[in-house]
Amino acid sequence: MTDLLLGGVVMLVVIAAAATIGPRLGVAAPLLLVGAGLLGSVLPFVPELDIDPELVLQGLLPPLLYSSAVSMPAMNFRRDFRAIGGLSVLLVLASAVVLGLFLAWVIPGLSVWWGIALGAVLSPTDAVATSIVERGRVPPRVVTILDGESLLNDATALVLLRTAVAATAAAFSFGAALGSFVLAVAVATAVGAVVGRVTLAVRSRIPDATVNTVISFTVPYLAAFPAEELGGSGLVAAVVAGLVTGYGAPRELSPRNRLTDSINWRTIEVVLEGLVFLTMGLQLSGIVGEVHREHAGLGTATLIAVAALLLGMVVRAAYVGLLLAGLARRARRGAAVQPRMLDFQQRLAAGTLEPRGPRPLGTRRTERLGTRLRRTLSDIDYLQAQPLGARQGFVVVWAGMRGAVTVAAAQTLPADTPHRSLLVFVAFAVATLSLLIQGGTIGPIARRILPETDPAEAESERRELLALLRSAELGVSHEGLSPKRHRLAVLDAQRDVVLDARDDGVFDAEVLQYALATIDAEQIALDMRGGPD
Repeated sequence: MTDLLLGGVVMLVVIAAAATIGPRLGVAAPLLLVGAGLLGSVLPFVPELDIDPELVLQGLLPPLLYSSAVSMPAMNFRRDFRAIGGLSVLLVLASAVVLGLFLAWVIPGLSVWWGIALGAVLSPTDAVATSIVERGRVPPRVVTILDGESLLNDATALVLLRTAVAATAAAFSFGAALGSFVLAVAVATAVGAVVGRVTLAVRSRIPDATVNTVISFTVPYLAAFPAEELGGSGLVAAVVAGLVTGYGAPRELSPRNRLTDSINWRTIEVVLEGLVFLTMGLQLSGIVGEVHREHAGLGTATLIAVAALLLGMVVRAAYVGLLLAGLARRARRGAAVQPRMLDFQQRLAAGTLEPRGPRPLGTRRTERLGTRLRRTLSDIDYLQAQPLGARQGFVVVWAGMRGAVTVAAAQTLPADTPHRSLLVFVAFAVATLSLLIQGGTIGPIARRILPETDPAEAESERRELLALLRSAELGVSHEGLSPKRHRLAVLDAQRDVVLDARDDGVFDAEVLQYALATIDAEQIALDMRGGPD
C-alpha cells in the first residue's frame, strides 16, 4: 500500500511539474508527460505497469469528455455538426477499412476482419490529445471541429471494433452492424440528454457550491453507465450530458456555483489528462516485453506502425479535401441567399410581409420566424467570417492525433487474437509517434501557415455587445430598489442579453464568454461584500 501511495504522489508531482515547465519551454505538457513515461518505463527501479484498459475507457475518459463538452460553444458545435459528424463516422469507417486491408496484406496470417479491428482502433482522434491544439494559434472554428470530432468518433470506432471482432467468428451482417451503431448513438443521446437536464434541475436547487460541484463529478458516470447497460455508447452519453450542462448552466446555476465548478473541473482535467499521457509512456516496457516473448521483430513492427500512421494521414487528407469543397459550396449558397433573407427580415420587422397560406402572421409566429431568420443570418455571417481554406484544412489533417483511446482500445482485443502483442504494439507506436511528431509540431506549423487574426473585428463586436449591455442597464428601473439590489437586477438583465445573443449566434463565442465571465465576477463580488441590500 505504501508503494502504491508513493507512486501516486510521484505521478502527481510529475504532472504538476510538466504543467509548470511546459509553457516555459514552449512544449505542451502532454508531450512532456509521454516522454517522462517512456523514460520511466526503461528505468530498472520502475515496476512494469499493467493497466486495465476498461479503467481508461470507462473511468478516465467519461469525465474528460464531459468536461470538454461543457466548455464547448454549443452554437458553433451546431453550425459545424455536419462536418463533425462526417469526420466522426464516415472518416473513421473509411480509415478502418483502408488500414484493415493494408494490415491484412503486410502481416502474414492476419485476416481482413482482424485488420479492420485494428484499423478501427487506429482511426479515431483522441479528445485528450486534441487539447494540445488549443494551446496553439488555431482558429476557433478549427478547434470546434477538431474537438467535436474527437468527442464523438470514439463511439464509431468502438462499435466498429466490436463488429469486426464478432465478424471473425460469425457471418457479417451490414444491417446488424448499422443497427448496432444507430442504437448505440440513439440510446446514448437520449440517456445523456435526460441525465444532463435532470442533474441541472437538481443542482439548481442546491445553493451550496461545494455540494453542487460534488454532484457534478457524478454526472458523466450517471450518463455513461446506464447508456452502456442499455446497449449505447457511454462516452457519447457523457458528451451529450456535457453539452446539455454547458448550454443550460448559465441560466440554471448561480455564478458562484459555476465558478467553483470551473476551478475544480480544471484541476480534475489536469490530473486525469496527466495520468492518461503518463501511463501511456509507462506501459512501453510491458508492451515491448510481450512482443519479444512472441518473437516478433520490433523493427518490422515499428515500420508497420509508421506506414499505418502515414496511410491514415493520407486517408484523412483526402477526406478533409472533400470536406473543404463541401463547406465552400455551403458558404457560397449562404452568400447567394443572404440578400433575400435580409429583405425578408426587414419586411417582417416592418410588418409588411405577406403570409403564405390562410394563416395570419400572429405575434408568436412572427417571433419564431424572426428568431429563425436571425440565427440563419448569423450562421451565414459565421461561415463567411471564418472560412476554411487549404491552410486551415492542413491544420485539421495534421492535428488529428491518436492517443489514449487507441492504446486502451487495442488492449481490449481478445486474448486469442492472431499476433495480439504485435497489434497492440503497433497501436501504441502509432499513438506515441502521432503525439510526439504531430503534437510537437502543430504549434509551430499553425503559427507559420495561418494568418494573424484581426483584433479590429473582435473589438468591433465588443463595442456592439457593450452597447447592448448599456441598453439593458438603462432598462432597469431604480424605483423601490437599494443600490445593491438595483445593480444585481442590472447584472441579471445583462446576463439575459448575453445568453440571448449566444442562442442567436450573433457574436463570437469568445466575446460572449468574456462578457459572461465579467458579469459573473461582479455579481460574486457583490454577494461577498455583504452589507445592506
